[in-house]
Amino acid sequence: MELNILWFWIIAVMFIGYFILDGFDFGVGMSLPFLGKDDTDRRVLINSIGPVWDLNETWVIVAGASLFAAFPEWYATMFSGFYLALLVILLALIVRGVSFEYRHQRPESEWKKWFDGMIVVGSAIPALLWGVAFANVVQGVQLDAGHNYTGTFFDLLNPYALLGGVTTLLLFFTHGVVFVSLKTDGDIRVRARKLATQAGLVTIVVAASFLLWTVLAFGSLFTAVFAAAAAVALIGSFLLNLRGSEGWAFTLMAATIGLAVLTLFASLFPDVMPASNDAANSLTIDNASSTPYTLQVMTWTAVIAAPVIFLYQGWTYWVLRKRVSRSNIEAAAL
Repeated sequence: MELNILWFWIIAVMFIGYFILDGFDFGVGMSLPFLGKDDTDRRVLINSIGPVWDLNETWVIVAGASLFAAFPEWYATMFSGFYLALLVILLALIVRGVSFEYRHQRPESEWKKWFDGMIVVGSAIPALLWGVAFANVVQGVQLDAGHNYTGTFFDLLNPYALLGGVTTLLLFFTHGVVFVSLKTDGDIRVRARKLATQAGLVTIVVAASFLLWTVLAFGSLFTAVFAAAAAVALIGSFLLNLRGSEGWAFTLMAATIGLAVLTLFASLFPDVMPASNDAANSLTIDNASSTPYTLQVMTWTAVIAAPVIFLYQGWTYWVLRKRVSRSNIEAAAL
């Protein structure tokens, strides 16, 4: 396999990792108004991701850096054309991170209420806009001969892209609520399972619509296999949640997100940024990639560093695997 093709799929894997890991963080953040009956409940929810949310977020940094190094033309076109949407995502992530750190600094309920609201908004906006951005990449955008985006911000808010955004929003929300049921105990765990069932029904309909549209408009038989597998995994997660098999329900939700992202990348291949106005202006794996030497250096670096990163993150989750309950929070407050 040529190195530029290899790195296309490595970047796909990095975004899969990011959407799976930060995806349930977004979902937990968005669940605060639904599962947080009081401040103790909200602290349980926040503490369920407290030790790992910033670690999960680093995946997007690695993915972005790899995209810049392996496909600089793709990086330049996407980040310049989508700069407003990506800036909003960045600001939302900053707001969310600040809120996690500052909500407990003062005891007043009004203080915490403001930061809780910012956690919800800072989780929902990226969950929506990442789907909008990736759907536009797959669908194609207006590019000139120099691979510069010539459309407007509002051109990005088309029906297919908006459906993609709603799909990621719902997938991440359901993923996060299933994580809450896996990570907490007591009444909040029961309510999370019920909410995951309700959200799961809507998510199945919306995600199936988006994947079907993707396959019919931009896909192939190869793409259809990934989309069908994603649909099966999502339905399986829904059924397992009904049975109370929280670990397997969470695993299949992660598989759903991974397979959905693979569907998008498979629909995109061998382009990396299709031009909707003229196919000759499209960015492909060949004309957007770095030099073979750069890709060789990146490959050896990845071979050495990736196992260490995976082992460290796996060890972190294993150490922090215990459930969080109201009694833990109440005991810590004494």
